[in-house]
Amino acid sequence: MSKKVMVWGSYVADLTGKAPHLPRAGETVFGNWFKTGPGGKGSNQAVAAHRAGADVMLVTKLGKDTFGDHALDFYHENNISTDLILLDEDYDTGIALICVDENTGQNQILVVPGACTNFTAKDIETLRPKIVASDILLVQLEINLDALERVVKIGKQAGGMIVLNPAPARKISEELLSMVDIITPNEVEAEVLTGVSVFDEKSAQKAAEIFHANQVKTVVITMGKSGVFVSDGKKSKMVEARIVEAMDTTGAGDAFNGGFVTALAEGKDVFEAADFGNALASLSVQKFGTAPSMPFRQEIDNLFVPEMGNNEREV
Repeated sequence: MSKKVMVWGSYVADLTGKAPHLPRAGETVFGNWFKTGPGGKGSNQAVAAHRAGADVMLVTKLGKDTFGDHALDFYHENNISTDLILLDEDYDTGIALICVDENTGQNQILVVPGACTNFTAKDIETLRPKIVASDILLVQLEINLDALERVVKIGKQAGGMIVLNPAPARKISEELLSMVDIITPNEVEAEVLTGVSVFDEKSAQKAAEIFHANQVKTVVITMGKSGVFVSDGKKSKMVEARIVEAMDTTGAGDAFNGGFVTALAEGKDVFEAADFGNALASLSVQKFGTAPSMPFRQEIDNLFVPEMGNNEREV
């Protein structure tokens, strides 16, 4: 039986435009495509997990505005429960301004989190029973950190597995880090948190050792086309990426994290879960958008073949 996953994080409305190249400082670039849609790291990861087949509960916060209404419509259309969606009286729904290079799929993103920076102690206490009931708690850094620490502490004390995707990159307290079971940074986020420039397996191992020294049991560093470095404190492994032609890399990390926790909930080990997450990421970048690009389980099963290599070594 699959374990219960709670994703506590942000919702932002994605305002996405495509152009021949990304603007440099002070440059105005003419775009030729624009679309609005649902986004935010917490929401995206919950959508990815839901479509991949997880028993997932999403907690996020919206403003009482048009963007918030659109979010609720999207959740209803995708059969995602809105029972734990909070509405803020004072803050607007968050937004993300996304520029996509139509030739490379690379992007630039400016996020204004809005209501998701206003999770209160009352919000958390109201949802305490739901936090306690979850087996896996997946969180990110796109909400107010005081609330994040409260939520993680409740989940940890209840015996849940804490998975932190430390995005967007920013410093966090030693106390928060010590409560994390699995951390899933990309190269930039790993460097911000450890001071180690991550660019290959050797440097990823060095960063992982710093995380382990701070009581993080498992380190999963996503490294784009280079793959995913995984260390459980006893052994480490590079999980190969699935190389595809990317149309839009926005949300690839969210697809990975949603797939990763889904696989964990199904009983896969962290190395298998990383490979499963890679499958979701490779499918998502072949479509435009964030939440709408998250693949469904049938698409994943058609692609997913467990990695057969044995590129493991003792730590």
